[in-house]
Amino acid sequence: MPAEQTRQQTTGVAGKRYGEVLLVEIGPSGPQASVYNSFPLNDCPAQPWSALDAQTIATENGAAAALLNGPRYWLMNTIEKAPQGPRETKTFGGIEMIKQAQVALSSMNPAPYTVNEVSRHSIFVFDAGEEIYELIDPEGQHWVMQTWSQVADPSLSRADLAGLAGRLKLPSGWTYQARVLTSPLRVDTTTEVARVLQDDLTNSYSLQSS
Repeated sequence: MPAEQTRQQTTGVAGKRYGEVLLVEIGPSGPQASVYNSFPLNDCPAQPWSALDAQTIATENGAAAALLNGPRYWLMNTIEKAPQGPRETKTFGGIEMIKQAQVALSSMNPAPYTVNEVSRHSIFVFDAGEEIYELIDPEGQHWVMQTWSQVADPSLSRADLAGLAGRLKLPSGWTYQARVLTSPLRVDTTTEVARVLQDDLTNSYSLQSS
């Protein structure tokens, strides 16, 4: 069956809240993590999320470390995902999550603007007419914000994103911009790893295809 027919499509994603738990192990080429995501099972409820303890989660799951990543909010409108075998779920502190990706970490605590490679087998679709937020690196590559985060700034809202250029501590040669799409933008990582980085407010970005 063609891959297009087996993809699962989730629409109306923009603005939905979620949280992630990354279970880290040390592989032959460095740290790697299994990524568990609360979307679409729940919206990462604030009270149980704030009670999670990373060390306890790591110990309970036999991991070298656990990283708590959230709360976050999606910015794309649609996610198309090619399932990779049976669905795997875990419950952390009462929050049920689905295993959604594997990530090769650049370090145990990746620095802002450092690229990590994520195997997620998905397409993120941003609709025409949507405002998007991009980093442009010194090579002219565009990185589109896929999720905004309340990890570093619990008060950060969607309305703040257009004005982040003045807040971010961008590396030399990098710029930040907001623009409105005149046609749909598709970030397709169904057959290749996604290249993902975070800014210094922990908002996440994906490299756009050239």
